[in-house]
Amino acid sequence: MRKGPRGDRVVTVAFYGPDNRHATKVVAAVNQPGESLQLNKWFAEDGDVRDSDSIMQAVADYLDKHGAEAFVVTPGVYGCPHEEGIDYPEGKVCLKCSYWIEHDREAIFDA
Repeated sequence: MRKGPRGDRVVTVAFYGPDNRHATKVVAAVNQPGESLQLNKWFAEDGDVRDSDSIMQAVADYLDKHGAEAFVVTPGVYGCPHEEGIDYPEGKVCLKCSYWIEHDREAIFDA
């Protein structure tokens, strides 16, 4: 990927997992001014989504379909794959991913 602005259609790709080494979920969000946010999620039943050729190809196809021009990609696993208000109560922590209770997910940007 080339650095610098490439257009208005911005894509964010984030990886999520039970700890900072295993990504079991990838989310791609396409945002262009004046359009509704387009969001898709992929999950690995076994292993890491980053090691799955089929999942990563599906992400690439999704980005192509939406004409992605600029990318923001998390440099590592960004947090728990479970969703607040869906998989566990709002304002609480995910008890399935105890690693994230004691670790700051924003720290991946400090490395």
